[in-house]
Amino acid sequence: MVKFNSKTIFCAFLFSLLLFLNSCKTDNRYLDRLNDTALFNEAMQQLTDVVVYDIFSPPVASRVYVYPTIAAYSIIQKKHPNKYMSLEGQLTDYIDVSDYSDPNIIPNLAALHAFLVVGKELIFSENKIDAYRENLYKELREEGLSRRELNKSIEYGEIVANEILRWADNDFYKQTRTYPKYTIQKDDKYWKPTPPDYMEGIEPHWNKIRPMVISSVDIFNPPAPLAIDMRRGSKFYNELMEVYRLGAQVTEDNNESEEAKIAAFWDCNPYVSYHKGHAMFAIKKITPGGHWIGITKIATELANDSFDEAINSYLQVSIALFDGFISCWDTKWNTLVVRPETLINKYIDEEWLPKLQTPPFPEYTSGHSVISKASAVVLTKIYGDDFGFDDTTEVKYGLPVRSFNSFMEAADEAAISRLYGGIHYRMAIDYGVDQGEKIGEYISRNLNSLISNQEVVQN
Repeated sequence: MVKFNSKTIFCAFLFSLLLFLNSCKTDNRYLDRLNDTALFNEAMQQLTDVVVYDIFSPPVASRVYVYPTIAAYSIIQKKHPNKYMSLEGQLTDYIDVSDYSDPNIIPNLAALHAFLVVGKELIFSENKIDAYRENLYKELREEGLSRRELNKSIEYGEIVANEILRWADNDFYKQTRTYPKYTIQKDDKYWKPTPPDYMEGIEPHWNKIRPMVISSVDIFNPPAPLAIDMRRGSKFYNELMEVYRLGAQVTEDNNESEEAKIAAFWDCNPYVSYHKGHAMFAIKKITPGGHWIGITKIATELANDSFDEAINSYLQVSIALFDGFISCWDTKWNTLVVRPETLINKYIDEEWLPKLQTPPFPEYTSGHSVISKASAVVLTKIYGDDFGFDDTTEVKYGLPVRSFNSFMEAADEAAISRLYGGIHYRMAIDYGVDQGEKIGEYISRNLNSLISNQEVVQN
């Protein structure tokens, strides 16, 4: 017969109690994950990966970024009404989204869901977003998320996503899909398709798209470009020869010079084609806007931003990109300035090739100069003018890291890279930087997302 004393019985009871309490302990790992900025950065990277895969043009890519981000921000604003401001009255035609009251809704999850739903509607490879979302929700369930919390958060996210999509549906994007293509002009001074693919002009009607914050598409139009004057010694001829000589030098450097490295780093051409005999292959890369979305991700990590602070940063940058491209494209398709490659091949050197492949749209102003400066201005407002960072954005596309002491320094390098690459005259770069700076400053003054910065300056 086995005998039990009181001490043995008590120890057994205590052990059983501990096992019982441990089994009842709730698994709340999902909360940590949903509060981690890394999760939203991951979702944004997923969207970037699809933008690259689907080969969206730079202006269209900016649209793919901005609406999902606004959807996410709109929910976060409802979560923190005393910290963040509604966008109603700040964005053109925007009406505040529905609020929520169900305690089972997790705002961060709802914001993430709304971001993915809107993003899915604006891309082609919907299956990639679906696969990411399904896997994420499965992992969150395994980490303790209840089915009720998941369903209620998804339900609210869907409501907001649909409201944002209805608003987006009226930005005139669909109508421009039916507009006529650009008709090539015979005069040498006008833009013409360039080698190797001689692609038709991209988005000649993008200035019809409804801007977010700027009051009109032409509010920051730069001075008229230099007249196309091929006489030796003219201002235009000197700028053309600068592109020719510097472009030839950078190309001959075979990627060893600093100028060649800068040109390659900021290329950001979503579709670069290569021809060898009858064979042709292409390389997909990040867009200029995608590069600045990547820089925003780096900034949120270095600053240890919270989930909602990161979304606020993406909001500012994505709107700067969107309005920047609208303004720039209005300038491009109204000036129709011919690319350097066209004139150099016809009048100076038919064998000359730029370091970078010339993109298929008019030259003036430089798109990268405009959107880089606009993005740098809004990021500087958030993080300061001495925010140093290592730009790892291009690593996954086979390029090394470059380091910068500030966003402005990065923007200036992005701008001059277009001269090193042989695809822009200096006038397009300098006036593009000025155009972008004015757009960024206007957005910084007139888009107020933080309660502590409520004064809206009307221009």
